[in-house]
Amino acid sequence: MPQGYESERREFVRVKTSLSIRYKFLNQSGDDFDEKIYEGVTQNLSGGGLLLTGKIPDLGWIPDLLMQKIVIGVNIMLPDSPEPIKALTRVAWAEAFEEGSGKFAFGLMFREITKEAQDKIFRFIIKSKMPS
Repeated sequence: MPQGYESERREFVRVKTSLSIRYKFLNQSGDDFDEKIYEGVTQNLSGGGLLLTGKIPDLGWIPDLLMQKIVIGVNIMLPDSPEPIKALTRVAWAEAFEEGSGKFAFGLMFREITKEAQDKIFRFIIKSKMPS
């Protein structure tokens, strides 16, 4: 590979972006595991998933999140879109974001997302990669 070129080994191109997100912890069948709705922020977004920073109510849930016994339902607010993008995600990895803050960084992969919602994400990514 020519020097100066970086290889993107992911299936989808990611874009660094800070978007508001609401999320909920669900069991595998999509029913509430925890009734509370949490708020967080994306660090990046792609057609295949996102990096979310937010709170987790119980650190004991991490093994179940990683084994997909608990999944995360997300509502992503894209700029210029009146309706949030809704998707069901699985946790690929999790790590403490700020020591002692209770915040975690979650690598989330879309498990269930409509084609229309994924297309909105693709359009957002293309628009954000365009020179201003």
